Formats: sequence, structure tokens, C-alpha cells
Amino acid sequence: MSTTTFNFERFFELTTDLVCIASYDGYFKKVNSAVSKTLGYSFEELYSTPINDFVHPDDQNTTASARKNLTKANDLHYFENRYITKKGKIVWLAWTSIPSEEDKVIFAIAKDISHKKRLEAERNMQLAELSKSNKNFEQINYKTSHDLRSPVNNLNSIIAMIDMDKIPDDKNKKLINLIKNGVDQLKEKMNFYINSLIENNSREIQVEEISFQESLNSVLESINNLVSKSGANFIIDFKYCPAVEFNRDYLESIFLNLITNSIKYTAPEKTPEIKIKTQDLTSKIELTYEDNGMGFDIEKVKDRIFGLHQTFHHNEDSKGIGLYLVHTHVTSLGGDIKVESEVNKGTKFTITFNKRLR
Repeated sequence: MSTTTFNFERFFELTTDLVCIASYDGYFKKVNSAVSKTLGYSFEELYSTPINDFVHPDDQNTTASARKNLTKANDLHYFENRYITKKGKIVWLAWTSIPSEEDKVIFAIAKDISHKKRLEAERNMQLAELSKSNKNFEQINYKTSHDLRSPVNNLNSIIAMIDMDKIPDDKNKKLINLIKNGVDQLKEKMNFYINSLIENNSREIQVEEISFQESLNSVLESINNLVSKSGANFIIDFKYCPAVEFNRDYLESIFLNLITNSIKYTAPEKTPEIKIKTQDLTSKIELTYEDNGMGFDIEKVKDRIFGLHQTFHHNEDSKGIGLYLVHTHVTSLGGDIKVESEVNKGTKFTITFNKRLR
């Protein structure tokens, strides 16, 4: 039986993915041309420099931790981090790595997901801007209606005070009646538009009974790799209030943004610890979310905490959208959110949901 010799070196070079072999000591031993082309470094520079030196400073600790885990014979799937090219450009890479204990090397392949990350950031930015615009239009509608209601009511009161018997001229009586009818029609139309606005807003946001645990499980499953590589420890207590009547997408978005922020802003040398608890209060449901992250000076940020594009740490990946969305989701259905935080001691969010009337 004839055997065919396959040129693996040719395959290694032809693939557009970044393929490399790295030693346990943190250096590249062999890379394909895609690595050199993507990062802009020569092969000599790539082989003579510690791998972590190419990694974005904000991702170096998590990358070193992931590499250390690999040396313990644990495979790594879809690990995302940022590299800095020779020209200073940021490149997002998604890695799959398999260690070889016998050879003390790691076989790894990466895909450049920079375009995907840009699209995600743009989409989130557009959603936040759209949400802000809708909220502004809503406030304008309510404010306009409120501002008009007072003068209309005043006109009604003034007309009601006019003693028609003391006006001898029939023409003037007719004019006053026309004014009165016009004011009544204006008030009727204004009330119609206000009621329509309230009804439409209520109809657009679907509310249903949701299990806190099921919502949290759905989010944790969607970010399983992020949670796994961070080693985050969750302390969950939903026994006193297992469910809430709320919008399903909103609740998942709240959990998603709070958890990813906790992991993103983990204090140095700490493993993320996240505590989530619910309570059934008399007229409301309370959810507390607490982490042991970097925290921030609450006195310095004050009213900017939930503002759009507000960031409180030097992290290039931060767009100041997450907490804005959390606040928008909570308050759009009549809830409230408060925050407590200390530098290097963590942050605590207290969210209250309105109980729906049956």
C-alpha cells in the first residue's frame, strides 16, 4: 500500500489563522507568517521577545494566568485578549490552545476578531444612543404635555368665572363660547395624546414573571468562557424572592452588564467574588449585587455614574455604556437603582423592582 507524504509545513504557512507553538517559559518557538503579518513584527523579534510583551497591558495579567493554567495540562478554548502591533494598533484575538506536557510546549491557533469587536462596540453604542434619544423624546412629550396642561386649565378656570349674564352684547357672548369650546377641544386632544403615549410605552415593553435563577443561568451560559477564565466565585441567594415580573431581555442585560463589569474591573491579585441576593419587600422586590472589584470614589463621580459614555477606570475597552443601559432598563419600568463603592473594596448595587398590580 502506497503512502503519501503530506507537507505540513505548507499547511502551516497557507492558513490565514495565526498558528504558533509556544514554550512553557513564555516565548514563541514557531509561528506562521500570519502572526508576523498581523502583529507587524519580524520572526526574529517574535522569537526573542516574551509573548506577554506583545499583549495589551490591561490583558497581561489574565493572559499570564491563562498561560499558567495551560502548563497544568488544561486546554483553553476561545480565550480573547488584545495584542499591540508594532505600529501601536490594537488587535483582538480569540485563542484555542492545547498544551503538550511531554514537550513542554503549547500548540495554539488564533482568529483575528477585531472587526467583530468593532461591530459589537458600534452596535452597543447605537443601541445606547437610540435608547437615550427615545428617552429624550419621551421626556419632551411628557414635559410639553405637562407644561401645556397648566395654561389650558387656567383658561378653563378664567372662562368659568365669566358671568355671561353681565355681558349684554350677543356677539361677545358668541366669541367667548367659541373660545370655551376651543379650550375644551384642546384639553380633550391633549389628554388623548398623553393617554396614547402612556399606553404605547406600556405596550412596547413586555412584562412577564421571570425566574432570577433562570435569567442568571442564561447569562452565565452565554459568557461561560469569560467567567471560567476569570475564576469568578458566585454566592447566590434567591430563596426569599425567586421571581419578578419584569422584561426578560432587560433582566438578562442587567445581569450581563454587571457581571462583565465585575470581571473586567477585578482588583489586582484578587479572584472576582460576586454576591447576588433578592428580598421580597412590602411593595417592592429588592435585588442586591455586590463585587470585590476595583471600585471607585463615589464622591468624585456622583451623578455621572449612570451617564452615557462615563468611564471611571483607564481601560481602553470601556465605552461607558453598560451602567447606562442597566439604569435605563431598571427605571423604564418604574424601578430604582442605587450604588455604593469604595476604591479597591468593591461596588454594591441595590435595585428595586415595582410589584405589578394584579
